[in-house]
Amino acid sequence: MTARFEFKLAATDGRARTGAISTPRGQIRTPAFMPVGTAATVKAMLPESVAATGADILLGNTYHLMLRPTAERIAALGGLHKFMNWPGPILTDSGGFQVMSLADLRKLTEEGVAFRSHIDGSRHMLTPERSIEIQALLGSDIVMCFDECPALPATDKAVAESMELSMRWARRSKEAFGERPGHALFGIQQGGVTRELRGASADKLVEIGFDGYAIGGLAVGEGQEAMFGVLDYAPDMLPEGKPRYLMGVGKPDDIVGAVARGVDMMDCVLPSRSGRTGQAWTRRGQVNIKNARHADDPRPLDEDCTCPACRSYSRAYLHHVFRAQEMISGMLLTWHNLHYYQQLMAEMRAAIARGDFGAWQAQFHAQRAEGDIEPL
Repeated sequence: MTARFEFKLAATDGRARTGAISTPRGQIRTPAFMPVGTAATVKAMLPESVAATGADILLGNTYHLMLRPTAERIAALGGLHKFMNWPGPILTDSGGFQVMSLADLRKLTEEGVAFRSHIDGSRHMLTPERSIEIQALLGSDIVMCFDECPALPATDKAVAESMELSMRWARRSKEAFGERPGHALFGIQQGGVTRELRGASADKLVEIGFDGYAIGGLAVGEGQEAMFGVLDYAPDMLPEGKPRYLMGVGKPDDIVGAVARGVDMMDCVLPSRSGRTGQAWTRRGQVNIKNARHADDPRPLDEDCTCPACRSYSRAYLHHVFRAQEMISGMLLTWHNLHYYQQLMAEMRAAIARGDFGAWQAQFHAQRAEGDIEPL
């Protein structure tokens, strides 16, 4: 395994790409979906179970980990990989998105963001330099620039000013990152749904120079049509030979549409959060296991799925443990959802390599359109 961070494209089909990111901690097959381990855990899952679904990389959360248990404590205990028992690559976000969501608890300046903890009200200051320092203490393999992510809809003026601030913070993030062989720093393109602003942001990021590039500021309320509208041009503004990461996406059809438009990496809390609320994602769409129609159904969620929930348990059982509020409900449904998402990524990688991604995509949408199996 390489001691450096490298990205190699293996095949393209239209704008869809497949390849691999090599890191000192292992290879990340692309397109890749990253399960979210917000507080140093993918909720309801053991790390070994997450790996068994096919995940190559996890995402950790700077904002939550800096507050509890603190980055300094994690560093003293050997770093995030050891702390959470995940030996593979970890990407950490910058904390910018979480701070944005605390609009009533924060104050934004050129220097950074002063905010109060949502846990205990304590005061904190997050700057580009501090965000990079926290991520270095955590020991993450892929570090994200500190940025501001404006909630949409917003005025063109507000989006433009936010983008310019994020680009100034990107330069400061790069300077703070310095030289860290084997670790990567990704810049984040902003600009809302405005093509000119996206182009200007991409130009500034490429001028600074990063190991990979994220498309930020989407999946924040603009809707799928607007998001795809941006993805019709935004990935192509970024260097072809570097990974392209769409942050915070998404539902299965969002992910397929993003890959079709040239995206290499994605993350989202959806598969684990849905699992804890009784929702399963399958190749025939979404299943709400809480519905009474499943109470006497001996069939699996998906007869073609090889995850433990589908291999060993009936819909009736999954319905029962959800209704009874048993912990195993969230465990099994989360495992199923993460397995389904990783299966989706594996199928797309294979289809792109074969050169029939368009046919695979048509079949994906056709199966979803059929809807869930008929009730008994």
